[in-house]
Amino acid sequence: MDALTDQTLPIALGRAKGAMPPAAPLAMPAASLRSWNETEERPRAAPERWRKPWFSRFVTFGGMLAISCFGGYQMYKVVEAGGVTLLEWLFMILFVINFSWIALAFTSGLVGMGNLLRHGITVKPVLPEKLRSRTAVVMPIYNESPGRVFGAVQAIAEDVIATGHGAAFDFFFLSDTTDPDIWIAEERAFLALRERLPDIGIYYRHRPKNTARKAGNIADFVTQWGGSYDHMLVFDADSIMTGETIVALADAMEKDPDAGIIQTLPRLINRNTLLARLQQFAASVYGPLCAAGLAVWSGRDGNYWGHNAIIRMEAFAGSAGLPDLRGKPPFGGHILSHDFVEAGLIRRRGYGVYMLPQLGGSYEESPPSLMDLAIRDRRWCQGNLQHSRVIGSKGLHWATRQHFATGIMSYLSSPLWLIQLLVGLMLALQAAFIRPEYFTNQFTLFPAWPVFDAERAFNLFIFTMAILLAPKIFGWFVTLLNGPARRGSGGAIRLTLSVILEIVLSVLLAPVMMLVQAGSVFSILSGRDTGWKTQRRDDGSIPLRSIIARHWRHTLLGIVAAIAAFSISPYIFAWMSPTIIGLWLAVPTSWASASATIGWGLRRLGLLLIPEETRPPELAERAYRLGQEFEALGLEDHKALDLVHGDADFRDVHQSIIQVPPARVRGRIDTDRVIAEAKLTDAQSIEDARKWLSGRETVLVLHDRALIALLAALPSAAEATAEAA
Repeated sequence: MDALTDQTLPIALGRAKGAMPPAAPLAMPAASLRSWNETEERPRAAPERWRKPWFSRFVTFGGMLAISCFGGYQMYKVVEAGGVTLLEWLFMILFVINFSWIALAFTSGLVGMGNLLRHGITVKPVLPEKLRSRTAVVMPIYNESPGRVFGAVQAIAEDVIATGHGAAFDFFFLSDTTDPDIWIAEERAFLALRERLPDIGIYYRHRPKNTARKAGNIADFVTQWGGSYDHMLVFDADSIMTGETIVALADAMEKDPDAGIIQTLPRLINRNTLLARLQQFAASVYGPLCAAGLAVWSGRDGNYWGHNAIIRMEAFAGSAGLPDLRGKPPFGGHILSHDFVEAGLIRRRGYGVYMLPQLGGSYEESPPSLMDLAIRDRRWCQGNLQHSRVIGSKGLHWATRQHFATGIMSYLSSPLWLIQLLVGLMLALQAAFIRPEYFTNQFTLFPAWPVFDAERAFNLFIFTMAILLAPKIFGWFVTLLNGPARRGSGGAIRLTLSVILEIVLSVLLAPVMMLVQAGSVFSILSGRDTGWKTQRRDDGSIPLRSIIARHWRHTLLGIVAAIAAFSISPYIFAWMSPTIIGLWLAVPTSWASASATIGWGLRRLGLLLIPEETRPPELAERAYRLGQEFEALGLEDHKALDLVHGDADFRDVHQSIIQVPPARVRGRIDTDRVIAEAKLTDAQSIEDARKWLSGRETVLVLHDRALIALLAALPSAAEATAEAA
């Protein structure tokens, strides 16, 4: 296809009618978290598919329990030689909680390794001759780069058409963008894309208010147009998926009438900074192992990660309407991490929720720096801690509660680890500086010496490290045995060196992320809500000043901890050295994490390679080229107000794209709209309007045909002056 040019836009204007298909409402009532009756669960259409993975669950959870009990017993023997104090009991409890967390990762990884050794890392799907169902491919967008998003969807749609099944799919852009200039650029990109792909359904809708964020965006689509589709495939703004995989997911839904959600395992690609390539490598080598283990023991009682999954429309609308939680954020209000809850409610209704981890062709991107990761992590932290309000809901399957508990623990583990380190430091301080009570008031033949079993403590440390690192070793072993994966990672030697490098860098990053996550947890517990910032999608570096401002406290804490530990004992300093060194290097590590130069340097050395870098997916390369072509259109070169005001043809098309708002409820006044109308009425030129209207008011003006008429009637400043003269 030819590169996009500005000439395509006027041609597309004539086809702008019908930016969305005819309405097909679908009821989506809010589910109750407080009441549930077993009679509300639907009967199973194919009960033979519901085999429980009891053996895998026994290995995963029975093994976790056994290892945790062994570790707890060994820690008790470490401290019980001289009697167990209250502080030592606290240290033991914290150790067992943290140890059980890594024990679960070990046993789940063991199950995953067994599955991958039997079935392989990826399996090529067998496509059907014909699809009987209709699927909506939906991409919620929020202040994203239009060129990237629309270029990616064009590449995906072309790939779907190439399978011969294009007629079974429609593509929807569901915009919650709040920046009016980006919104109008999205409309222009939509017009160009529709002109480029006349043989497949391409639709666009923008909401004037992003109520309930992404969950509300999806729910709005389902309730207004969901009745026309059997399934919806949900993308994220950085998602791409091959046509083969999309068709395979729709086929899997057709063949399994009890399936509610079928999740893929997205591979991380397209980033070049050190942190991004570290995450990409970890996801490539360890991700399939973890996903396979989770998929095996979860069975049909699985989870949902919010995107790159296909969902049965009937199941979603009838089961997954989200209620607001009582109280204010961060624990009340809209459910932030809605995906876990939607999966739990759909499973409660009697639909299966499962993953196909060996189905390839599903991709996404990762944050480019440690600071970007921390921003996203803050939002995820709040969403997962908010699940503490949902985990006790009536009727949920125990596996759903386990998924909630895992998400909560993934963030609570950081403050618990921090507290365990502090308690350990206090115990060492007590042993070094506080004079023990050798002879108590109770009669005893021997003094109460504060004794630790040093040899047992060292052995327990080695055992803990082995359990912690084992899933990485499992992933390395599976990748080593898989020819395409091994060669795609640079061969056996480079793969091994990359695993060692990943472990070293992860050790340096872990203390900083511990403090970042612990800070997020304490912030949320103190009642602070998070915002919803757009994730950075580029590899741009971060100014050193910003990095220092973010991490100087971490470095200072590392210095204080080092002085305290060394003053107690050189052995205590050695024990804490991984954490201390990680904190010392917080600023340079964070700076390096955002460096594309270091990332490219490692790539040239063949380190931290992934198969998608060795042989880039054709779809990803096509999406990138199309994104560049869209960028060349200069979609964001025009201000929204100026374009709608000055281009009568585009203004007509724009008014055909925006949705007719619901009738205003008498007595309910939108103050922003009233103010915007007053400003337009008072303006004597377009320059006045441009200067006076805020971004929020501009969005309201451009969503209201009556206000657009007022805008269009405004002269330019020069015309107004001429008329006055």
